[in-house]
Amino acid sequence: MDGRAAQRRSESVVAIVGGGASAALTAAHLLLRGDRVPPRVVVFDRDGRHGLGQAYATEDPRHLLNAPAARMSAFADDPDHLVRWARARGLDASGADFLPRTLYGCYLQDLLAEASARHPGKLTQITATVTGVEPGRDRAWHVHGTDGASLEADAVVLATGNRAPTAWPWAPDDPRYIADPWRPGALDGVSGGPVLIVGTGLTMVDVATTIASRDPGTIVYAASRHGLLPRAHRSPAPPAAVISPPPGELTVTDLLHLFTAALASSDGEWRGVVDGLRPHVPDLWGRLRLAERQRFLSSYARQWEVRRHRIPPATATRIDDLRATGRLRVLRGLIDAVDPTRDHLKVTLATDGPTRELDIAWIINSTGPAADPRSEPLLRGLLDSGLVATDPLRLGLTADSCGCAVDESGRTRHDLFTLGPTLRGLRYETTAIPEIREQAAHLASAHLAKLSTPVERADVLTSQPLLR
Repeated sequence: MDGRAAQRRSESVVAIVGGGASAALTAAHLLLRGDRVPPRVVVFDRDGRHGLGQAYATEDPRHLLNAPAARMSAFADDPDHLVRWARARGLDASGADFLPRTLYGCYLQDLLAEASARHPGKLTQITATVTGVEPGRDRAWHVHGTDGASLEADAVVLATGNRAPTAWPWAPDDPRYIADPWRPGALDGVSGGPVLIVGTGLTMVDVATTIASRDPGTIVYAASRHGLLPRAHRSPAPPAAVISPPPGELTVTDLLHLFTAALASSDGEWRGVVDGLRPHVPDLWGRLRLAERQRFLSSYARQWEVRRHRIPPATATRIDDLRATGRLRVLRGLIDAVDPTRDHLKVTLATDGPTRELDIAWIINSTGPAADPRSEPLLRGLLDSGLVATDPLRLGLTADSCGCAVDESGRTRHDLFTLGPTLRGLRYETTAIPEIREQAAHLASAHLAKLSTPVERADVLTSQPLLR
């Protein structure tokens, strides 16, 4: 047996399932931040966009990050990392800039490239859909993928990111209905008549910006239950308020009082209050009873979200201009029915007042990711097998405070992890880079780093050629 074969058999293996920021940041922290020889890391991405995922695969330069560059570093202890990376590529970037999202995707891909270069042979990137994860024979887990991809791993990280948009009962079986605007090429053919975007959040802002820039004559409608749009960042940003939450169990009323008191102390500057509350959100969320969490979701979540997930000033100006010229018309209401005809889609919109009918050329579902993890086939399979369990709100998976998955019997699995959007039901604040990088860093240092110690085990991998 040659030395290379012996080395391959002795190293531990971590499988990361996902192709977006959660997966890239986990791999980066494993391979770039440790002081020991890392385990071998194998990343499965069904779309082959390693690092880009859904959020950063856009090619529209008008789609900007919704946070300034100073908050988007991959490493919390090196907040200037992203800015230095941008400047090294000839960009006049500062920490206050809202960079294009496509540029941030390049940043994440460069992190993976650097990890591969620093530790040759330690990073494997595979384009395949993971169809199943089950207990293994020689190692803890056996990962099954399409096109013959198969892996025995000592640990698995479910970094699946946001799920596809919710499938609505009114959705017509018609090519003029776009179920997922982030699918590559989904918006290429949108032209020739009014467009209805269902949803008024961040996705709507991006979709409306793209469509309006292509055809100055297109009228875009955006409809949602509340008709609320994301608020804008202020530049320069106000300082985050210093907030000291009360101890013990909380109610939504307690949270409202906390917010109101902080607002009064900040002379009404709500942005600083929101930013000051943000680090406390997982703890505050964990101290609400289930009924109080449900109350928040049904009555207050949207008001929080439009203030928490803000848009850059330049993007807000574009949206304001579109609304002022009548090219973007925001409606408050829910779709009741969609009737396809030869010439258009007849949409019936239920509002607080009279029912409204619209003749639309295209409908685009921008309502955001589906809540139920069973909408993701891999997660559904893991749930059906009892290897993982949903959180009480069915917004994601159950895990301990460190991201170790908990199975249906309540047992914590210390070699099966998850992070990012799958933890929304447990942490609520878990979908943005600052939260994801913190979770990735903790997994890498507290759990996965243990696999840096060589283990004499057989290693089995059959897959497509490496992408990088």
